[in-house]
Amino acid sequence: MTTAKDIMKQIKDNDVKFVDLRFTDPKGKLQHVTMDVVEVEEDMFADGVMFDGSSIAGWKAINESDMVLMPDPDTVHMDPFFAQSTMVILCDILDPVSGESYNRDPRGTAKKAEAYMKSEGIGDQIFVGPEAEFFVFDDVKYKADPYNTGFRLDSTELPSNDDTDYETGNLGHRPRIKGGYFPVPPIDSAQDMRSEMLTVLAEMGVRVEKHHHEVAAAQHELGIKFDTLVRNADKMLIYKYVVHQVANAYGKTATFMPKPVFGDNGSGMHVHQSI
Repeated sequence: MTTAKDIMKQIKDNDVKFVDLRFTDPKGKLQHVTMDVVEVEEDMFADGVMFDGSSIAGWKAINESDMVLMPDPDTVHMDPFFAQSTMVILCDILDPVSGESYNRDPRGTAKKAEAYMKSEGIGDQIFVGPEAEFFVFDDVKYKADPYNTGFRLDSTELPSNDDTDYETGNLGHRPRIKGGYFPVPPIDSAQDMRSEMLTVLAEMGVRVEKHHHEVAAAQHELGIKFDTLVRNADKMLIYKYVVHQVANAYGKTATFMPKPVFGDNGSGMHVHQSI
């Protein structure tokens, strides 16, 4: 178990300039607030950090907005995407009056599920192995007003680009509809990007296994090692963060939407469970 003293030592050893406190909203979207390192002391891990819960959709009313971010020292990792040396710590959400886990905190709900399983004698431990699929597009346009509603997605891998003119020529290396599962490059155009995603995940403490092209054009999957419920839920947040960040660095957009493309495979997240 990592202690507050351990964190303070890591801050010094890594010359950390900022500490990024992250948590999930009710929809599972990752949120954050960045603390200057001079404000980070050991008592932060006992007292937490106050924030405005009314500004997170689905949480608190404005007249009772105070909530507490409680950092979990066991979740510490460095963020390789920031220019300044930044340490990331995932947080639980607590009620400031009772000090109890907030009942709309997804991480708190996962912890309660694990505790319930043990208290009811269902099992001693639960391991989960999620497999999240995603699309990576080169261009995304959308409009939602009364007179113009719709969206347009593009990727050089899409079959719709068979006759598109490119400055370097159209080489025609792209999967057919529902034909993208496991082809080697050049049909699989994202080999290096996915490899970089796995490399970064490993640097951030996530045990990785594999990556491959999925069934649809521009669709992909990374494989991570199974772990306990809360730990792998935390790692899935890191997984999605890394996918979005690396894709963005390549000038592309990643999405975990379930069905962005009509007529081709959608994205799911199989979860293997073992109790």
